[in-house]
Amino acid sequence: MMRVDHVGLSVRDLDAQRDWYQKAFGLDSAKAFEIPPVGLRGVFLLGPDDIAIELLERKGSTHRTPATTPSDELLAQGWGHLCFRVTDVDAVVDRLAAAGATVVTTPAPSPEPGVRFAFVTDPEGNFIELIDREGPVSA
Repeated sequence: MMRVDHVGLSVRDLDAQRDWYQKAFGLDSAKAFEIPPVGLRGVFLLGPDDIAIELLERKGSTHRTPATTPSDELLAQGWGHLCFRVTDVDAVVDRLAAAGATVVTTPAPSPEPGVRFAFVTDPEGNFIELIDREGPVSA
């Protein structure tokens, strides 16, 4: 059996991003850690269904050029976004915007029939998709 254990996100300001993700998504924080020889600090954020996001701050890291649209985000190779399945896309977008997220695309029908989605960015410009798909991703 294989399943995703966690997603790692390199951030500029660990404390600010930890606080934002906790406030915006109601995630709990596990004990923070450090690896001094490489100038790394990190913390795992824990949510429902064993979801875990590892925030990592390394001295000297740089952010790739921030995109302004989901399609432009795909012009840079690598992980493009984090997606949360939610029951009410509109309400979650409103809550995240109130917490400081930037709304990139407002809730709209997805290319997948019967599904709605939206994109926001966190305070550092990382893309987050919100989707209301009820079942598993279909083949």
